[in-house]
Amino acid sequence: QVQLVESGGELVLPGGSLRLSCAASGLTFRQYGAGWFRQAPGKAREFLAAIKATSGNVYYGDSVKGRFTMSKDNAKNTAYLQLNSLKPEDTAVYYCAAGRVISSSLTYESSYAYWGQGTQVTVSS
Repeated sequence: QVQLVESGGELVLPGGSLRLSCAASGLTFRQYGAGWFRQAPGKAREFLAAIKATSGNVYYGDSVKGRFTMSKDNAKNTAYLQLNSLKPEDTAVYYCAAGRVISSSLTYESSYAYWGQGTQVTVSS
């Protein structure tokens, strides 16, 4: 049984930073790509970042390039998303996903077979 468990979301001031974690069980990030998405109220789910299983190459969505950094620790089977210079418009539920993704499809939700329950990030003064 596959489980992805996100953690690290909380209320933070504008300009602040957070690190989100995604702990996986039932699959290994050595074989599955990992992705981060977010969904704000009333908006579609948005691709943020993805890391490929074997190469470890990371890809970012345009809205977070330069502010967010994705990484993974294969030994801990955990993926991370470092969020810097946070803005109120970053407020959303952040989701971790895993799948056997290829470069041409990693921005699509349908490429990911497994999803976490989400963690709330709120940026407000």
